[in-house]
Amino acid sequence: MAATRVVITGLGGICGLGVGSDAIWTAMREGRSAIGPLRKDWHGELKVTVAAVIPELPDHGIDRKQLVTMDRFSVLAVIAAQEAAAQSGILSSTIDAERMGAIVGTGIYGAETNDDGYWQVYHEMKNRVNIFSVPRIMPGAAAGQVSMALGLKGPVFAVTSACTSSNHALAVAADQLRLGRADVMLAGGTDAPLAFGVLKGWEALRATARETCRPFSADRDGLVIGEGAAMAVLETYEHARARGAPILAELAGSGLSADASDIVAPTVEGPVAAMRACLADAGLDPSDVDYINAHGTGTKVNDQIETMAIKQAFGDAARRLSVSSTKSMHAHCMGASGALEMIACVMAIREGVVPPTANYTTPDPECDLDVTPNVARQRKVRAAISNGFAFGGTNAVVAFRPV
Repeated sequence: MAATRVVITGLGGICGLGVGSDAIWTAMREGRSAIGPLRKDWHGELKVTVAAVIPELPDHGIDRKQLVTMDRFSVLAVIAAQEAAAQSGILSSTIDAERMGAIVGTGIYGAETNDDGYWQVYHEMKNRVNIFSVPRIMPGAAAGQVSMALGLKGPVFAVTSACTSSNHALAVAADQLRLGRADVMLAGGTDAPLAFGVLKGWEALRATARETCRPFSADRDGLVIGEGAAMAVLETYEHARARGAPILAELAGSGLSADASDIVAPTVEGPVAAMRACLADAGLDPSDVDYINAHGTGTKVNDQIETMAIKQAFGDAARRLSVSSTKSMHAHCMGASGALEMIACVMAIREGVVPPTANYTTPDPECDLDVTPNVARQRKVRAAISNGFAFGGTNAVVAFRPV
């Protein structure tokens, strides 16, 4: 276990389930799904018909001059970061701005800007695109925009590792604190992948669901794509206590691994290694963990492989675990998924409630763990882990516990 304890003092989020971490958690706890018909006026046919869309952005107060330089994925990141920062009180404190930073994970890029540019050049035959196209598209844009919106002058950069981007961002941000490079770090993820080109790519993979996301259910037929962002304020325990900050939970540890096998097909061994490394880093025995927020994409192979991996990593303790996939509600928000699932883990610990796997209909003998079907369960959660397993075979698992 690392000598320096890292704690969470603020949460923020936005996705199809609602605006704000409280609204997101309430929807999760109640088993409400944000998945519905995808209504987009695009210039072409699209076989993807369902998604988890944010119906309307809140009044975010972003300056107009800054807003024109931002793609949607950056706007979502700033909204989530503003909430997390306000909850933690860091902006009203006397913390040196050069000791505060941000690491924002993203699995895609500025897809909306990218689509617009291609449409203008190849269809409308224009000879120029938006002057801010490059700074809007680049994967590091969200981290930079968060730093500008909040005045953070410490370590600021992006992490991109497909669907594990958020968990990698949390792990790397904790490292910045333990290495003494910062006193406060905002960390999480963002993605706005509901763009024509991105969805056509997923369509080509034949991995998307026809109606909804049904993780671990025998009739599951694929993932559903959503948009969103979530952020956490991380500090060392000593720093948070010294300034009287609200401590929500401890980021107890992380475990990272790679399959080194296939760009899209997962292995059992890689996820097992990441979960075991996370438990070791957090100083947890398998029997200490009560809840796993599964990667749980709703594809046939992923859910079966993850079930096998949990059994191997946890041994006999796997049978007493509560497992659920909140992607059944907020959908797969790509690089933001892990950060949204962090909200589920932290609040499960704080309230003693395990959020359900929604849309579950039929038990699958290959996915025979307790997947908390459809209805939340009251249960004391002494520790929770969040699994992230991505294309590229990049695995990142993070652990949380009460303080």
